[in-house]
Amino acid sequence: MAESPHEAPAPASDLGHRAARERKALWVALVLVLVWGANFSVQKMVFAAMSPGGFLFARYLIMPVAAALLLCWRYRARWPRVPRQDLLQLLKLGIAGHLLHVGLVTYGIHWSTAFSSSLILGCGPLFTLLILRATGVETLTRGQVVGVAVALAGVLLFLSDKLLGAQWSASAGDLVLVVAASFFSYYTVAAKPLIEKHGGVVVMTYAVLLGSLPVVLVSLPAGLQVAWGELSPAVWLGTLYAVLISAFLGWMVWGWVNAVRGVARSAPLMYLMPPVAGLVAWAATGERYTGIKLLGAALALAGVALAQFAGKRTDPVREGVAPVD
Repeated sequence: MAESPHEAPAPASDLGHRAARERKALWVALVLVLVWGANFSVQKMVFAAMSPGGFLFARYLIMPVAAALLLCWRYRARWPRVPRQDLLQLLKLGIAGHLLHVGLVTYGIHWSTAFSSSLILGCGPLFTLLILRATGVETLTRGQVVGVAVALAGVLLFLSDKLLGAQWSASAGDLVLVVAASFFSYYTVAAKPLIEKHGGVVVMTYAVLLGSLPVVLVSLPAGLQVAWGELSPAVWLGTLYAVLISAFLGWMVWGWVNAVRGVARSAPLMYLMPPVAGLVAWAATGERYTGIKLLGAALALAGVALAQFAGKRTDPVREGVAPVD
């Protein structure tokens, strides 16, 4: 008997299992957004105790150990071999993603506010889109152009109180975050072919291993000035939260969420992170927001969403990797 050209429908038990798994992934993603949103305020507390440079020094002594343990758990002693040319690309990723992006993000968060930091970093897809356009990989649709314009107007409105009030330190922090976001966009674009070739775990861990030493060397003077023995347990817990839970574990969990739900269904959840960061900063540090600032934030996020999802369904901007910070 000839086979039917149509696939048989999946059994009800399989559909139920898949639906339950997707619901679980949604709840996990929402918890992760809470973790990432709260991390901005946690990091500001840690930076006040050990300086941004001291935090970077501690972070990049911890991160390569975590990366090596993950590789040992997954591959035991047989770590994947990577061609020399790809290792060079991974080194570039490590420098762009960790030395430049995370380094600048750390100082930007310290100089700016938690809400501003989360909003500006949330505009990262705009830079990814512009990089793809500049390199000829993608063309901008009319909707994406409108989205970029709306997001830019929203960011300017959001920052208007600082600019008009001559709050130069906070404004400098915001500018540093803009530059940092552009480096992560480069990381996103450059990592994609390597992830397709070697897998996400290998790319993340090797980039950490190759990128950690430059960060440790640059942050060594600041690290030597920290009185490590005098730090409170709360600061140590905040450091481990920021490094291992928010950054390292968060990356792996977000990868699982994307695998279960799909990138297109998971990416919009990232727009919840700035509101969460703002609420946590309001509750924990008393940060205050004017109506103009909230309107600017809403416009910026709406513009980023439009720019990110107004393109083709296969648009690489939709398929960005998880944050490394």
